[in-house]
Amino acid sequence: MIEPAEFYANPETMETNVYQVDDAGEDHHDIFLRALDEFRTFRNKMVTSGVNVTTAHGHKGRPDMLFPNWVATLPNGKMMLCPMLNENRRAERVPEIINVLARSYDEVIDWTAYEHDGLFLESTGSICLDHINKIVYSALSRRTSRELVEKWADLMGYDAEIFDTMSDPKNPDSKPVYHTDLVMNIGTTMASVCASCIVEADRERVVNRLKSTHEVMELSIEQLRSFCGNALEVQGRDGTKMLAISGAAHDALNKDQLEMIGRHYASIIHSPLPTIEKYGGGSARCLLLEVF
Repeated sequence: MIEPAEFYANPETMETNVYQVDDAGEDHHDIFLRALDEFRTFRNKMVTSGVNVTTAHGHKGRPDMLFPNWVATLPNGKMMLCPMLNENRRAERVPEIINVLARSYDEVIDWTAYEHDGLFLESTGSICLDHINKIVYSALSRRTSRELVEKWADLMGYDAEIFDTMSDPKNPDSKPVYHTDLVMNIGTTMASVCASCIVEADRERVVNRLKSTHEVMELSIEQLRSFCGNALEVQGRDGTKMLAISGAAHDALNKDQLEMIGRHYASIIHSPLPTIEKYGGGSARCLLLEVF
């Protein structure tokens, strides 16, 4: 996790992120202090639940640095530096964090040059991975290029399920959901997906593929907007599997959904992230970089 040195509504990302709210002149330092408290409370809940968390420190001038979408690590000993759409997000790739991470991996794959070609793949924001069955799911948007998803799948030996989305299914002109990890999450035995935001031509194929390997919990558009899909399976030091989500996401789930989660996870780690969700347009999963 990367503790922010600064946080406010990133003006460069608002064009693609419909879940992000303009800070409307609110004092950036006040926003930052609330976000920092939310970040630390969530991190501390992860730690007290038995999850190993390493914290790096962000830099000023990079308001989204708490969302580590510029890097991905993989169980096969590889680490990837990812091509980012927005300029001030590219600046999040700082040498000290890259160098610390790189010491643990046999190979560092640098795809940042694709930015010059207008091609982007923003780490596990752009791709949701079923590591057990080696399937990569990806929702296309300006931040996620089909060409790079297919290239990633080829390189890593995964099968690709690529699809289109609409942030508002009632409006055919609505923008795509900017990142796949808002649409779905995939754990060892359970997955969640907002099927109604997937375009009709792709919906049945994607949902059926998920159901062939997992028990699937379907989310409504309202639950998507509450960041219920932005969740991550995490593991305690004793191997216990838990689900990490935000407080708002937890509160938006109904009794049956909570019971389903209880069949697959020992507990739910949840903490309120209202400032981060409002001004960042991202939630619990966006804050977490899996370190394999």
